[in-house]
Amino acid sequence: MRIHELIQEYPKWGCPMIHDVLKREGLVINPKRTERIYYREEKLSLRRRKRRRKAPHARLTLPEVSRPNERWAMDFVHDSLWNGRKLRALTMVDIFTKESLRIEVDTSISGERVVRVLDRIVEARGLPEAITVDNGPEFRSKALDKWAYKNQVVLDFIRPEKPVDNCFIESFNSKFRNECLNSHYFDSISEAKILVEDWRKMYNEFRPHRTLKGLTPRDFAKQYKTKSAQNTNLVMAH
Repeated sequence: MRIHELIQEYPKWGCPMIHDVLKREGLVINPKRTERIYYREEKLSLRRRKRRRKAPHARLTLPEVSRPNERWAMDFVHDSLWNGRKLRALTMVDIFTKESLRIEVDTSISGERVVRVLDRIVEARGLPEAITVDNGPEFRSKALDKWAYKNQVVLDFIRPEKPVDNCFIESFNSKFRNECLNSHYFDSISEAKILVEDWRKMYNEFRPHRTLKGLTPRDFAKQYKTKSAQNTNLVMAH
């Protein structure tokens, strides 16, 4: 029953995601049991897309992160309302915790607007050391350059036409499009803002993240904070 509830609410999730939620809720432990119910007994399955074989390329060494606010990433996602009016979403993530810091939605977002969004985030969680961005005009604007210089934040621009350099935000954007944008017809900007923010909260607080060993980004951030505090107390005690 719980599997059906989750699939109805999150139809884009597959068996591994469903299992992480069931395990967190104490309903199952063994993933093979989840798979047996999911695939054999209930005959549930996502249609798998045939992946194209990509041409080999040089492996990119990405900067390592070891704590929150060490490096953020941001990008734009494009979509439209039901009447064809263009829609833009500015997405931001903390690369270490995988938290979605903000999804700003509107018909157009300038460099000055990006700065205002950053100021609101910084007010709540502090400044990042670096932000990975592409070469879009909003990120190369004088407003953002001035903000970065004033706050001593490094703007790390990726190579032109190389989105793989910003793979963390690209991965997030893929989930955002698949689970949110492709699942709704937005009648207005105000409706889009509400539904997108609901999805962002779900992503941070409920959706298991595979690279965080099934934890949500919010739980992972709390766990890191607790461990850091414990380590600090141990050092002070010695």
